[in-house]
Amino acid sequence: MSCSVCIYIPNISILFSSPPSLELSIDPFLALKQHYLYYHLRKSCRGNKTEVEECEEGRQIMASSDKVVETVIVGNYVEMETEGKPKGMKSKIPNLFWHGGSVYDAWFSCASNQVAQVLLTLPYSFSQLGMLSGILFQLFYGLMGSWTAYLISILYVEYRTRKEREKVDFRNHVIQWFEVLDGLLGKHWRNVGLAFNCTFLLFGSVIQLIACASNIYYINDNLDKRTWTYIFGACCATTVFIPSFHNYRIWSFLGLIMTTYTAWYLTIASLLHGQVEGVKHSGPTKLVLYFTGATNILYTFGGHAVTVEIMHAMWKPQKFKAIYLIATLYVLTLTLPVAAAVYWAFGDMLLDHSNAFSLLPRTPFRDMAVILMLIHQFITFGFACTPLYFVWEKAIGMHECKSLCKRAAARLPVVVPIWFLAIIFPFFGPINSTVGSLLVSFTVYIIPALAHIFTFRSATARENAVEQPSKYFGRWVGTYTINVFVVVWVLIVGFGFGGWASMTNFIHQIDTFGLFTKCYQCPPPASAVSPPPHGHNATAAAPLHHPFNHTRSP
Repeated sequence: MSCSVCIYIPNISILFSSPPSLELSIDPFLALKQHYLYYHLRKSCRGNKTEVEECEEGRQIMASSDKVVETVIVGNYVEMETEGKPKGMKSKIPNLFWHGGSVYDAWFSCASNQVAQVLLTLPYSFSQLGMLSGILFQLFYGLMGSWTAYLISILYVEYRTRKEREKVDFRNHVIQWFEVLDGLLGKHWRNVGLAFNCTFLLFGSVIQLIACASNIYYINDNLDKRTWTYIFGACCATTVFIPSFHNYRIWSFLGLIMTTYTAWYLTIASLLHGQVEGVKHSGPTKLVLYFTGATNILYTFGGHAVTVEIMHAMWKPQKFKAIYLIATLYVLTLTLPVAAAVYWAFGDMLLDHSNAFSLLPRTPFRDMAVILMLIHQFITFGFACTPLYFVWEKAIGMHECKSLCKRAAARLPVVVPIWFLAIIFPFFGPINSTVGSLLVSFTVYIIPALAHIFTFRSATARENAVEQPSKYFGRWVGTYTINVFVVVWVLIVGFGFGGWASMTNFIHQIDTFGLFTKCYQCPPPASAVSPPPHGHNATAAAPLHHPFNHTRSP
């Protein structure tokens, strides 16, 4: 049964009618118009009790319409917030550690995911770039990464708002980046975004496995790195049991604590160690090395390929806009001191030691840093792999399955190629720059900027945009200018020069060590020790007890 109220104005009759469910498809600005009409009618209804009562009834329906408008604008965000709140004491404790969706959870996830094993390679990048260029590139790419993460958040809110106006329910569905592109720009954008995003996350997971094997070798070299890759691949496969980014609350918190400890250990230990005798800071010396180092920093601040999944895990995703910037500012307080301090202490020695752990003496503090970094890499593996799990679940029709065990079993095939690729390309260091130039450049810089330009290319789209650009960015003109700059810069410097430099270096590693190498740049037996030619540049770390970085000739 429907309820209806007629409100009379001279020569005007407005009929408000809605079913009890209040499922109205109305213009977002209609509520403001109704308020205006109501207060205008209150004056004309004074002194007439019947008309006043009718006006009051109209007011109640308008208030209900207000709620509908709010629901249309923010979709199921309110429902998700209600779902995130524990109902009783029994659920309160598990939710405290397991089920997160607040602004703080999103910040911890962004900061924790943004910097992990790459922290250990930033001093190596400084040795390639020089101190000044290294600092400037960190600041520049940190801001650029925050900008494109902001664009992704805007496009997510735009897509979700449009879909929920069409009564689409996302409570049992995790929105992903390629779906945002599909809804806003069509299937061709979806296919390109899906290809780049999945490939980047695949190799991002591979890098975490390679880093695990590289780091554990500094504590226990009884097993070769390939064997450690097998072991950690099996450990990381347990991430199939983590349902979504809601459930990373305690892990993202611990991950950031672990990274913070490691960063400050490296900084303080380097300063206490002091400069080695005859230290030199000659970088930059070669164009190839310069752009390889710059691309590694591009990769460092390109960890927002999972922005959409983190936003979808929030109870109020519309509050995400500045979270990534704040997370980046915190990460810079870790990355800048580490890179500067280690490069100051060891200088050009870092050209042959891409892993900062390799140059510091073994102490309980260093062992603790290695162990904590290993745990954090396990967490980061989950961050990178969970979106791949979602894609695979949707492809085989298991995404909305209620059984956690069935979903975990369905996810296992995703881990196998990651495991396999980590064994084929165990090149810790060079693979970071290669992934950064060929995949990160498009996935989280070029595609988001172009998608924002094309989504709001028409005047109508700009006028009806859910989020209008801030005046601090110059409104639409300023936003478009920044987007064009990002696309041109990353395409030329990141993908062009960076791709050339990183691929040159990566191919050199393959020619030198070959694929499926059993122990990448592990020291040979003592009887076979012979110093390498002076000036040879290798890009993986040598263990501490051996002063040189040995390679066999191509």
